[in-house]
Amino acid sequence: MDLVEFQGKQLFARNDVPVPPVGSVCRTVDEIVAAAQKHLEGDASAVVVKAQVKTGGRGKAGGVKLATNVDEAREHAGSILGLDIKGHIVEVVYVEPASDIAEEYYLSVMHDRVNKGHLIICSREGGVDIEEVNRTNPDAVIKRTLTPSETADGLSPEVARDIVTAANLPAEVLDQATDLLVNLFAAYRDEDATLAEINPLIRTEDDRVIALDSKVTLDDSAAFRHDGYADWKLDGLEANDPLEAEAQAKGIQYVKLDGEVGVLGNGAGLVMATLDVVAQNDGRAANFLDVGGGASADAITQSLDLVLRDPDVKSVFINIFGGITRGEEVANGVVEATQRLGDFPQKLVVRLDGTNAEEGRAILEGADLPNVVAAATMQEAAATAVELARSA
Repeated sequence: MDLVEFQGKQLFARNDVPVPPVGSVCRTVDEIVAAAQKHLEGDASAVVVKAQVKTGGRGKAGGVKLATNVDEAREHAGSILGLDIKGHIVEVVYVEPASDIAEEYYLSVMHDRVNKGHLIICSREGGVDIEEVNRTNPDAVIKRTLTPSETADGLSPEVARDIVTAANLPAEVLDQATDLLVNLFAAYRDEDATLAEINPLIRTEDDRVIALDSKVTLDDSAAFRHDGYADWKLDGLEANDPLEAEAQAKGIQYVKLDGEVGVLGNGAGLVMATLDVVAQNDGRAANFLDVGGGASADAITQSLDLVLRDPDVKSVFINIFGGITRGEEVANGVVEATQRLGDFPQKLVVRLDGTNAEEGRAILEGADLPNVVAAATMQEAAATAVELARSA
């Protein structure tokens, strides 16, 4: 479960990670104006009006704006409410006092699946995409992987200080940054998060460090360990893309992305790898969809229907690895799904591997479906799907 900014800050605050003064959660123009007036009549010289959506790029999309008076706040409220940010319609806005920013840093703790541990990333260059910093100036990004045994009692102050020092954070804030990182790691662990990110982590004019933004992902599987977990789910903050909402109602693991190649696979790990191989072939995935372990005809039909109804999808890459699910069952499911769905313009590139994959490929070949292309390897399938999307 992803939290929006104000929720992440609430989680940080209860775990002693410093955040700005508490702002106001608003859903209407009048509420935004009233919140701005309250803060401006207090100690704030300006307020920030921030869209609350579960995606990045809010600032670039016009979803974060500074207001020095009530009239500006009203103007920003009208432009931000209802704004479409990468398919997420803004229904909730957070108004908080503006912070005095001297410098911006980056700090995050996340689950490291590759190394089966925890990954801490720290950089003195914050406020921008950390991926871009890592690409253009990798020496500015400090990465430290820690094993569960090394952090059995939490993150030690010694290790935390070593990380923030290596990131070249100023001497004036090293002690505070060390304490903040120790507490951020504790929040990540105790709240069963898979990601706790601060970008930017700011240094104020009076040398305090504060989490100005938050990005937190909680592990749904650990919900039973936390009272009030369901309280994070609020109207206006859940999926408002119609396809995502429909998928959620049907129990389908679907996330809308901004590419042209539809992706359907069985197993989250395989689907993530599929997104990567599409990108490696200079393509862009239009979605993440995990059809699940069964990959039955019904499951494939419902999932494929969702993907094909996205107007951005120009081709579809179906990537199935047969384990318990056998290749011939998947192939029969694809054949039945295409028959149920009728005519559609997109080509389907199907890659089968694993149990009875050869039998599955033979079934697809024998069906002679005009809109289905079989591929022997993941690389071949990705390259074909990308090319088909370009030529569509």
